[in-house]
Amino acid sequence: MSDRDSTPGAWHLPPSAYLASRKPAFGLPGWPESLYVTMRDGCRIALDYYLPQARNGAQPPARLPTIVIFTPYYRRFVTTDSTVEASPNCGRYRDFFVPHGYAVVVVDVRGTGASFGTRDALRSPKERDDYHEIAEWIVQQPWSDGRIGSTGISYLGAAAVFLASTRHPAVKAIAPLFAVTDIYTDQLYVGGVLSTIWTGRYDELMVALDQDDRPALAKFAYYGNPLFAGPQPVDDDADGQLLAQALHQHRSNCRLNDMARELPFRHDATLHDPALTLDVCSPGHYARQIPEEVAIYSVSGWYDGAGYSNSAITRFLTLPRHQHRLLLGPWDHGARSNVSPWREQTGSDFPLLAEVLRFFDHHLRGIDTGLGREQPVHYFTIHDEKWQAADAWPPFAGTRRVHPDADGVLALHAPAAPGRDSYRVDFSVSTGRQTRLERLGAVGIEHYYPDWTERQAQYLHYTSAPLATPAELTGHVSASLLLASSETDAAVYVYLSEVLADGSCRYVTEGLLRALHREGLSHSPDYVASWPVNTCDRASARLLVPHEPARLDFALLPVSWTFAAGSRIRLSIGGSDEGHGPQVPHGRPPRLEILRGADASWFDLPLRAAPQ
Repeated sequence: MSDRDSTPGAWHLPPSAYLASRKPAFGLPGWPESLYVTMRDGCRIALDYYLPQARNGAQPPARLPTIVIFTPYYRRFVTTDSTVEASPNCGRYRDFFVPHGYAVVVVDVRGTGASFGTRDALRSPKERDDYHEIAEWIVQQPWSDGRIGSTGISYLGAAAVFLASTRHPAVKAIAPLFAVTDIYTDQLYVGGVLSTIWTGRYDELMVALDQDDRPALAKFAYYGNPLFAGPQPVDDDADGQLLAQALHQHRSNCRLNDMARELPFRHDATLHDPALTLDVCSPGHYARQIPEEVAIYSVSGWYDGAGYSNSAITRFLTLPRHQHRLLLGPWDHGARSNVSPWREQTGSDFPLLAEVLRFFDHHLRGIDTGLGREQPVHYFTIHDEKWQAADAWPPFAGTRRVHPDADGVLALHAPAAPGRDSYRVDFSVSTGRQTRLERLGAVGIEHYYPDWTERQAQYLHYTSAPLATPAELTGHVSASLLLASSETDAAVYVYLSEVLADGSCRYVTEGLLRALHREGLSHSPDYVASWPVNTCDRASARLLVPHEPARLDFALLPVSWTFAAGSRIRLSIGGSDEGHGPQVPHGRPPRLEILRGADASWFDLPLRAAPQ
């Protein structure tokens, strides 16, 4: 099966059909124009710009709408072979949008590539201010028609939100793809547990890029090509002296591996600057400043890192008055892979940039693309292998409550007799090295959770009876666990699996919560959610009393998945994920006891009969 946009009824006009009607008319320049733009504080920011070229007698308009891309991953590499793509991070946007009549501007953000300055955080208010100045530079160019859009995957998508929140009047539409909203909640401390992928491997990647350390960069799948020879200088820096100066400044960039550990609670500030928090570095902190006339297309995938799918959904819910669309596919971070075990091939068949083009054509060029006739939400259901459309998120109301029962049973009714199940945490237990998290460290994962059937033995299980008919689960599973721990803290991981009729298991999704953060749920206007979001702030932190029951309420990451008739639903509980999160508590693996009974533990599953 495939994730192509051919599901009947999902779109009035599928993105592929729109693209077929919108043939590229213009050529690409052989080389971009490249220069420095000086910011308010004297920092010089490097950028490239690409303009459509005449082709087959078609002349591009004198003034063009602009797509601007902000990247920390080099706008362009120097290459030792002219046939090698010099812009592996941004070339897709150049090659797609320029022939369709857009100017494309690609910017090295402050402290990266050929730009001067230092980065004082993972994204920062300084960068956000730069984006406003770059927008102003764009509209002053003779080729600009005064309309700007922005898009990109991950950091680039978050930068698009930053840009729109500056309220520059030229910014009319943004399409943040696989982009974080809140750094603490969805990136660094999901469930209050530090992500060692981010503070380890991703930090290594950024240090290698920022310092042009090519041996260190060689181990990263997307940037380690031996034909890459560092960041490309701007045109006026023929001898590379300015680039050398910029790279020297980058050696003073912040180290995420050090900084993150100063911020273990939500809203914490760095010790040296009480104004520098993860909040002010998060796009969601500013999102409600985006003018309502700016259109937004939020895109993510079900296995998009740890919390990026939550980011896309909460952005959609937080900004309901904007012309806002939501697309959730069967993808990992950046849609490099279709994660469905029933896929036809590794890569995605969905024409994502065609959908983004249609969005920009509609909002930047005023073309009647038919977009207004489409429903605002589209999502892909795995195992049913089809796209669905909806008017809202979540797509349907109602949940089915299930309960852990004796003998590892997942029951539809609360157990009549109370009981408890014991689980000794083993800190060597791991979900493996082919998970949704590895992609965040620039690892090229093609096969996700291939050994999930074998890894099931590591956990405490509760498994349902076989399903009589197919059931679709779409949205967030919520866990409410009454548990006791032998230690004053614990990390509680919950995994949802489908146990097929042949006994094999398929990973569906997961969630976690550090017990320290069990008190309080967030209701921030900057992070509107249809699922429980734990506060995770310092004021709410409470250690456990050993052996005294405490309630943990939290959500698993969202997914849309159809359980087949004859399959069983399994919920598994663990206490560690070696290689992805630290030990909780260090060196003291707790014994957990899950309490069962009428008012003890349960799970709420957003289930319905699978639509035919």
